[in-house]
Amino acid sequence: MAEKKRGSLRKIVSGIVAAIATVPDRTSERGERTTASMVAEWPLPLSATLGSAIRLKGIEREIRARLPWAIQKYAKAETGRIVLRMLKTEADAFQAGSATISRTLEGIESLPVLPREAEDILTISGRERHKWLRDGRLKSIGTRTVKMRGRSRAVTFHVFDPRHIEDILDRDLASAWRDEDALEVTENRRRGAGKAALTRAGKRERKARGAGGPGKDGGPQPKLQGWNTFEAEGLLR
Repeated sequence: MAEKKRGSLRKIVSGIVAAIATVPDRTSERGERTTASMVAEWPLPLSATLGSAIRLKGIEREIRARLPWAIQKYAKAETGRIVLRMLKTEADAFQAGSATISRTLEGIESLPVLPREAEDILTISGRERHKWLRDGRLKSIGTRTVKMRGRSRAVTFHVFDPRHIEDILDRDLASAWRDEDALEVTENRRRGAGKAALTRAGKRERKARGAGGPGKDGGPQPKLQGWNTFEAEGLLR
């Protein structure tokens, strides 16, 4: 096991060395001498970002969270790659940061998808995400609690398996679910209209029955118009 770990570490280090490039000293347009810098790059596959700029920034935050505070700002996520750019005078910190980034990227494709990332990847609204989460179409793999800057209380939210989100995207299930919801809304409106019509009919019937009974003062209700002619013809006899 120890030999396997050493082999894995050697692989990481060799990958770092291959990715490092030294940018030589340059003279700016003003004649100022710039300090040489070192740059390391790592490929970031589409299966990790799922085509989302918001998830790309989420991966950047995840990587920076693993780095020492002093060098976090030097790590950046760009389309298709992660870049670490530091001055040549910070070679030790550069090597340590590169090793940390390599280890972090080993499982980056399995990084849970956050709510805003899921909305961006699937092009859905927050309302749809909440609805589909409640009825089980959108499956959560757990919750995460974070303390948001500027808020007194921590916020808890659901996270999702990236492969589940990718499957929904590939099969265009969001569009199918949206159509199902539209049909459900139409059916509910139809049923509601029918129920309202029955309610109105019942009210009219009760009102008509009340009109044929005694008045509030106990006397007879006035007869309907034309009732005398109807009664004279003896149609009820």
